Amino acid sequence: GRIGPRGDEWSALDMDQVRKVADAIREGPYQSVAICLLHAAVDPRHERSIGEALANTTPDLPVSLSSDIAAEIGEYERMSTVTANATVQPLVKNYLAKLADRLNVLGVQGNIDIMLSDGAFTKAVVAAKAPIRILESGPAGGVLSGVNCGLVEGVSRVLAFDMGGTTAKAGLSVDGKPNITHTFEFGRVQRFKRGSGLPALTPSIDLIEIGAGGGSLARLNPLGLMQVGPQSAGAEPGPACYDLGGTEATVTDADLVLGYLDPKSFLGGLIELNVEAARMALERMGKRLGLSVEETAWGIYDIVNENMAGAARTHIAEQGLDARQFTMIATGGAGPVHGIDVAKRLRLTEIMSPIASGVGSCLGFLAAPARSDRSWSRVERMAEIDDAELNDRIQAARADIIAELAATGLSETKILWRLTAEVRYHGQGDSVEVVLAEPSLTLIDPISAATAFETEYQRLYGRTVPGGIVEAVTWRISGSSVSTVRRYILANPKVSDDGIVGERRIYLPGKKTYETVPVHDRAATPLGSRLSAPLVMTEPESTLIVAYPATVKVLASGTVHVVLEGNL
Repeated sequence: GRIGPRGDEWSALDMDQVRKVADAIREGPYQSVAICLLHAAVDPRHERSIGEALANTTPDLPVSLSSDIAAEIGEYERMSTVTANATVQPLVKNYLAKLADRLNVLGVQGNIDIMLSDGAFTKAVVAAKAPIRILESGPAGGVLSGVNCGLVEGVSRVLAFDMGGTTAKAGLSVDGKPNITHTFEFGRVQRFKRGSGLPALTPSIDLIEIGAGGGSLARLNPLGLMQVGPQSAGAEPGPACYDLGGTEATVTDADLVLGYLDPKSFLGGLIELNVEAARMALERMGKRLGLSVEETAWGIYDIVNENMAGAARTHIAEQGLDARQFTMIATGGAGPVHGIDVAKRLRLTEIMSPIASGVGSCLGFLAAPARSDRSWSRVERMAEIDDAELNDRIQAARADIIAELAATGLSETKILWRLTAEVRYHGQGDSVEVVLAEPSLTLIDPISAATAFETEYQRLYGRTVPGGIVEAVTWRISGSSVSTVRRYILANPKVSDDGIVGERRIYLPGKKTYETVPVHDRAATPLGSRLSAPLVMTEPESTLIVAYPATVKVLASGTVHVVLEGNL
């Protein structure tokens, strides 16, 4: 069979052939099926017919339709997405079933909600059918933690910076709304190189992988220069300072030698770091470069932070925004250790670090709204779109979303709606996403949509195309619950006059030397405290390093607010 590019049927589906394929699949050793037909994003009738035939023949076999998983233009991207979904679907389905059984045995009451890559959650049964949508759920939680902190503190422009053991990622949020992308890469052969991975057509918070993590290895590149990552020491053996067999220098080893980590209280004292092992690893690397141990440690820290600042700067500029207008919110085990220096390089003035920042992703999950999305593609000139047909499609998508969100307990009257379209000038390859309606759905006039596109095009590029023919490519609808602003408190804080629990010798980049600075315990520092940096502030999950002159305030929420001096 064949569907044409406008959704008309060029040739009918041969059901005899379909049944033969279904019989072959039933008799073979197959665990899952992906179906992707040409132009199914425009009209899915052939895919649905094949799916029904498979359901009749092999009812227990998971089947993924591209028109359900990624109903958007782009055959290769759609095929990549539905194949990846089918690959992991049996694994995720079995895992969630076992998880539900174990919770039952333990007597845990309640429903299992699963975090999605777009910063929302859905029911486990929905996630089991479309597991590709949970691929970036962990990093999305980190961004949500930053967004939540921004909402609590009244910050409208947030650069969420989350750095853990293997990667550092960042995402932007304006007015409490993180940027959403509909295409991203996974499984990159070359970790930071665009185009070296596989594309996924699925909603995701627009994350940029901007650097290495604490376990990333320092090595010499083919030019004889030091580079950090993408190779990682991993959890085992881990950095040399873990004393578990690792011998190569990592970011964590550099942080330790610079004084940014306390060997006695790492992870709240659960692990004692071996300073001598870190120094030996750095010494081996330094000899190859003619550098001292301390110079090598600073070189690693400097390279990592400069790479992250450069990537974040580019990412922000690509959105037509100015990095200096944002407040960084640093989370993750290594985020507060590196965040202030990265912000300094971006010429940001304000940085915040919420309580329990080391587990920011987990806290971000608690602030996630329920959400459901639908999309479809059809390349049409705006002036030629049938208004009635378009609005019929919108209403059909709306009904599907209402039904899906009802399973999460969200009533129709509480749903916030967002309708967008990917629009371009005829002859262009790339499109611009235009917001057409929110927070409620109204009848859409294609001519008004064309006007909205040209307004956004002007904002992004400074001009429009005279006489350009505007055409729609893809339409998207999402429905979600109201985002919940979560306010967290420290349990059993041991407050003292100033929270000082000692002092530590750390490297100060501005002075290019080591100096002794006070160490504050976050839980012991009174709310409302106003401190002068340089200083170190510790908590079990992470350490905040402020190695530049700054004012450090502990806000009423427990969030630490750093204002750098002379950074504009």
